[in-house]
Amino acid sequence: MKLKTIPFDLTVCKLADGSLIDLNREFCFIGKTDEELSLVCRTEETPSNTTERDDGWRGFRIEGVLDFSLIGILSKLSSILAQNSIGIFAVSTYNTDYILVKKENFDKALSVLAEAGYKIDDGTL
Repeated sequence: MKLKTIPFDLTVCKLADGSLIDLNREFCFIGKTDEELSLVCRTEETPSNTTERDDGWRGFRIEGVLDFSLIGILSKLSSILAQNSIGIFAVSTYNTDYILVKKENFDKALSVLAEAGYKIDDGTL
């Protein structure tokens, strides 16, 4: 299975409201519940109306479109990272899953996943 790195820093934040979220941006994940409005975006594109924010994330996605009948893909990746003391923030789209790790753990995460047999596409292939 191939993992494709995301070539920029990310921020995870909570917002007072969604009025400043620019949906025309290349990369953003929005989660809204009855308790909060969360956003994952490029650090330099973080809206000014955050109520909390955590900078310093990097990420990668599982390359390709994942069928909903596939089981355990995210679980296997997160287990490998957990065994190496690397925490994750996971988000999913209709097509695939994304895993974010703190920037200081990014190279280690890619290394242990490569050792486990995953192919890493860092854009230089």
